[in-house]
Amino acid sequence: MYLAMNGNYREGRWFTPWRKHRTVEDFMLPPVLRKATGQRSAPFGDGVIATNDVCIGSEVCEELWSPNSPHIHMGLDGVDIFTNGSGSHHELRKLNHRLDLIRDAVSKVGGVYLYANSQGNDGERVYYDGCAVIAVNDKIIAQGSQFSLNDVEVITATIDIDDVRTYRGSLISLADQASVSNSYPRITAPYDICMEHGTAKPTRPVDIFIHSPEEEIALGPACWLWDYLRRSGLGGFFLPLSGGLDSSSTASIVCSMCHLVFNAIQSGNMKVLNDIRQIVREESFTPASPKDIAGRIFYTMYMGTTNSSNETRQRACNLAEEIGAVHLNVDIDSVVSAVTSLFTLATGKALKFKVFGGSVQENLALQNIQARIRMVLAYLFGAMLPWCHGKPSSLLVLGSANVDECLRGYMTKYDCSSADINPIGGISKVDLRRFAAYATTTLNLKSLQSVLDAKPTAELEPITVDYTQSDEEDMGMTYDELSVFGRLRKISKCGPYSMFCKLVDLWGDALSVRQIADKVKFFFRMYAINRHKSTVLTPAYHAENYAPDDNRFDLRQFLYNTRWPLPFECIDEEVTLAEHRVESRSHNQEN
Repeated sequence: MYLAMNGNYREGRWFTPWRKHRTVEDFMLPPVLRKATGQRSAPFGDGVIATNDVCIGSEVCEELWSPNSPHIHMGLDGVDIFTNGSGSHHELRKLNHRLDLIRDAVSKVGGVYLYANSQGNDGERVYYDGCAVIAVNDKIIAQGSQFSLNDVEVITATIDIDDVRTYRGSLISLADQASVSNSYPRITAPYDICMEHGTAKPTRPVDIFIHSPEEEIALGPACWLWDYLRRSGLGGFFLPLSGGLDSSSTASIVCSMCHLVFNAIQSGNMKVLNDIRQIVREESFTPASPKDIAGRIFYTMYMGTTNSSNETRQRACNLAEEIGAVHLNVDIDSVVSAVTSLFTLATGKALKFKVFGGSVQENLALQNIQARIRMVLAYLFGAMLPWCHGKPSSLLVLGSANVDECLRGYMTKYDCSSADINPIGGISKVDLRRFAAYATTTLNLKSLQSVLDAKPTAELEPITVDYTQSDEEDMGMTYDELSVFGRLRKISKCGPYSMFCKLVDLWGDALSVRQIADKVKFFFRMYAINRHKSTVLTPAYHAENYAPDDNRFDLRQFLYNTRWPLPFECIDEEVTLAEHRVESRSHNQEN
């Protein structure tokens, strides 16, 4: 038996794997089971069940993904049906790989593969996306839904077991290997599983269905939010809505959730209807539209300052209106002024922005004051807005920092990125832009187009004739570059030097070696400086395997030497050699 111990999984905390391959022992049953079954003991271990007409084996979730999967050995030993009760969480673009593994499992050795997966959010960062599958030999004959608000979903198929044996008979190498394979202990069950031939027609293969990444973002985090909300017992969501892409994407996901809930109710799902009635504290509530749901559970607020633009204020208002959320439009300058005045009173020093002659330190402090005040106000309004509407509940505060900004640390510690949960914390800016374009038409949120057309900005510094704050300029890299850095750092486990070497191959046609070196060194300086922020990240929907989720995913230290002396020295040596080679070639060509 093999347990999942990488990424988000730590199954070894709870279980000990059975290491005695193809061994079954007699397990003495506890008194309660002896009384219920009349048995004194039961076989326990690594065996298979043999009925009168078929042989059934089982493997656990991780074993489908492992290189030495049990289904291979069971197939060589004549096992007809493989079962897998899985707990595989959703990641963007992961389903295709999962389906490939299932098809590969039975295309090599033949057989029937019954794959069942958990569905829903059990109060974790991950969402289990269902999509049960039945495969026969090299074909998939049944596929369940990937995202659903149903607690249980059952798929069925009729198979001709002789198809398995015919398929195996055509694989000469399989027969050769099977003749020398070790046998599994058989636990006999004297029952007939198969029907008489001609009783029913075998199910034909189906075309598999895979959602686009944009659809996955619309559905996965929305289902996750719904499960979290109904389990929390709270009355809805509160979102600081800035009019930028990240918070607008978060709002759009809540909108998608409202559509899913409404559609489920329209389809007769009484469990979902009872849940929404409990959430809104209205026993007879039956929504007339997705907007009707949003108007009762979704509250948004634009918290503007003198640094905010009319454009972002209007975008936030328009989007909230399209969704049907309860929206507030407030200015927080008085609160910001109170904090800065207190600092001046205590120190005798007045803080100034960089554009007005202030230092970098002053400029950063003034930005952080605005950001952190918004977090405090978000929790205040999240706690009290239902009370203002006569409801005895509070709201879950939603964060809206994307995975790339979390990795780079481009956020203020304890600002609006600090929240109860974050549905986009595992999604890249690149994917969020594609999702927003998708939601513009699919969810009929036309105002998202103006969000997509706008330049990303935090609006924490004054806007002047010569200066407008820009996210990508502040970060010193583009969002596309940041996604590449994130995957190389987290998935490929690259340090500065190995990342530089890989990027020379990837970007060498567009950038000079020195430009690549400068970008890599800048990323790792920022990564080291801001790594401490990862320790307090809001629990986020896990959608990428390079998400900087320290508690469950990345267990590396959070204090690094920001100078990275040895790897940076190695990079500099490579740059010098590369430039010397270029100069030599140029000199030889001139001669």
